[in-house]
Amino acid sequence: MQLYIIRHAQSENNELWARTGSSNGRSPDPLLTQTGQQQARHLAQYLVQNGKSAPVSEKGALHNRDGYNFTHLYTSLMQRAIATGSPIAEEMGIPLVAWESIHEFGGIFEHDAEAGLRIGLPGPNRAYFETHYPQLVLPDSLGDEGWWGERPYEPDEQVMPRAKAFLTELQERHKPSDRVAIVTHGGFFTAILRTVLGFSTFRTGEGENHIWLHANNTSITRLNFEEDMVELVYQNRLDHLPAHLIT
Repeated sequence: MQLYIIRHAQSENNELWARTGSSNGRSPDPLLTQTGQQQARHLAQYLVQNGKSAPVSEKGALHNRDGYNFTHLYTSLMQRAIATGSPIAEEMGIPLVAWESIHEFGGIFEHDAEAGLRIGLPGPNRAYFETHYPQLVLPDSLGDEGWWGERPYEPDEQVMPRAKAFLTELQERHKPSDRVAIVTHGGFFTAILRTVLGFSTFRTGEGENHIWLHANNTSITRLNFEEDMVELVYQNRLDHLPAHLIT
């Protein structure tokens, strides 16, 4: 099975941090910026157009010179991910399916800077998604309450177990020939790769070698799952973006 991890396009919070170096004024569930919307369109067009030339060698296929041809496309329920995945689904003609557990660390929350607290918020509900993202395939469990519900801010120690559970479910859901893409977030991308690389914590801790796993907006990372191994084929690929759109 091939797994393609796609980080969402530039969000309003990404732009805020790049401009100010601060999260003051962040949105609990930001939308894409105009730059992010352009990135998402470039990504979707590239994923469809790449590989339309003559067949390539087996080594060339490792770099997707034969195309991407996703069989399944999942997104987190955070709006920046949905807005990134939507043009991919449209261009490829495949469903965009929500997978709740691939959300960013922390969940949906607001930051009370004065009190030093992160407070969980319910997030959008079924009616909101059906109105704003009618193409999104929602989980049956989502109802009138927001998808994050009454959960508090997710602490770091819960992120790695969530990543491990996702990887287990992924392999249970899919057969070896599937090409699965997920549109997710920088933090959860880090948790997936740290899990695969054998790290025990979400952030580098005492006794662990420091390693930073970088993912630009709309970057593509590919993992191959074989019977007895996981192969990191490439990371943080940005072939689809012109230089001025790299964030």
